[in-house]
Amino acid sequence: MSKEQLLEKLHALDRECNLLEKAAAVLRWDQETCLPELGVEGRAEQLALLEGIHHEKFTAPGTGRLLEELGSVSENPGGDEKLAPPERDFLKVLRRAYDREVRLPPDFVAGAARAEGLSQAAWVQARKNNDFAAFLPHLEKMIDFSRRRSLYWGYSENPYDGLLDIYEPGMPAAAIEAVFGPLKDHLNGLLKKITARPQVDASFLDKEFDTGAQALFSRELLKRLGFDTRRGRLDLSAHPFTTTLGADDIRITTRYILKDPLSSIFSTIHEAGHAFYEMGFPREIRGGCLADGASMGIHESQSRFWENVIGRSRPFWQGLFPVLCGYFPKELRGVQTDDFYRALNQVKPSLIRIEADEVSYSLHIILRFELERDIFSGRLAPADLPAAWRTRMKETLGVEPETDAEGVLQDIHWSQGSFGYFPSYALGNLYGLQIFEKMCADIPGFEEDISKGDFGTIRQWLSDTIYIWGKRLYPPELLKKITGQSLKSEPFLNYIEEKYADIYEF
Repeated sequence: MSKEQLLEKLHALDRECNLLEKAAAVLRWDQETCLPELGVEGRAEQLALLEGIHHEKFTAPGTGRLLEELGSVSENPGGDEKLAPPERDFLKVLRRAYDREVRLPPDFVAGAARAEGLSQAAWVQARKNNDFAAFLPHLEKMIDFSRRRSLYWGYSENPYDGLLDIYEPGMPAAAIEAVFGPLKDHLNGLLKKITARPQVDASFLDKEFDTGAQALFSRELLKRLGFDTRRGRLDLSAHPFTTTLGADDIRITTRYILKDPLSSIFSTIHEAGHAFYEMGFPREIRGGCLADGASMGIHESQSRFWENVIGRSRPFWQGLFPVLCGYFPKELRGVQTDDFYRALNQVKPSLIRIEADEVSYSLHIILRFELERDIFSGRLAPADLPAAWRTRMKETLGVEPETDAEGVLQDIHWSQGSFGYFPSYALGNLYGLQIFEKMCADIPGFEEDISKGDFGTIRQWLSDTIYIWGKRLYPPELLKKITGQSLKSEPFLNYIEEKYADIYEF
């Protein structure tokens, strides 16, 4: 069989496995948006079956043989050096996935999927009822499945490193600690500067903003940003998220809080940033393993970029604030654009991560990273998480939750077994601002475009610079290609220092 024929067989297998993954994603999207309460157990069984079928197909002996015949082995995942670069990247990504999946027993894969479906539903109810005890058995089960998965992969010394590697390849806990330590110190210092200054006035936001009007504005916002409703849609969920159900079917969700209009605004922009990335993959890689982000940190760099660098900027609201006032004429009567800009950038340590300001947000992430690290090292028992959360929130941000619903139960990630995901958000801030420096050099007039509501040039630049690569490059390779540099925190710290020095006048 020729190399071309071998590759075609492997691409066909990849496309079939991708279809199975997307079918499972449809079921998960439905569970988080509109599944009847009593449908949870049946949904868990459906997901377990699909995950089992996917695992069996992908890890069949034929997959390994095809990879080997193309020269792709663990030590040389890209295979035959004579192959075209895109094909070598395809083999590299598929080999990494195969090496992991083939080590997992079929009953483990199905059991983990079943437990995840039940755990996520239990989390929704526990959060609603402020009942950590009801969720604890599910949490313990998800921790056990995650630990076992990492052990199957060979991470016996530090299982947490195996989980981190899912989301950020090549970034073990020690490497993340080396980044987060100085970042934490710098952000704490900046917080002290800000809290020493008079607080900005955000009192005009302390009123009720009709959730129906919020929903209408969210759709208006997506339209103006350039979200293609022929390829995606916006829905409601307990925790905002983005999922790809097909190359032309990208779903995002948000939530509406009566006394917090900013929550839906920035959740919508954040998820739109993820969706732009998913919609931007070139046609030749759609439907396969390369149609994905370089890492979750790179993916979060896009959502955080749109949410904060664009969405919380002064030029953005110069063009959009009059539109927002049209949806809330009474609530925002007499408020000036600059007043709103300063209010939405108010720095005030909060309990809820997704509503945190830019300065304190990464501290939320570092806290979660430290808790996860301690869980998987055995230093912290799952039952002790609520107390540890309250103590560390007080130490890190100076606030303490009164309930577990606004504390340890606020995030969906642990109910899904997504341990190791959280660091991607803070790494995304760093990636995003380093990439933003390059964009500023390439598009000198972008601020004027933003103030006019023209985001086409920015989207095109991101498409040509980031989206086009899909998963072909690992994060260090992608960052080097875009900026010519390795990861560094200075662009983010310089941006945030300059921005908030202006807002708080220090």
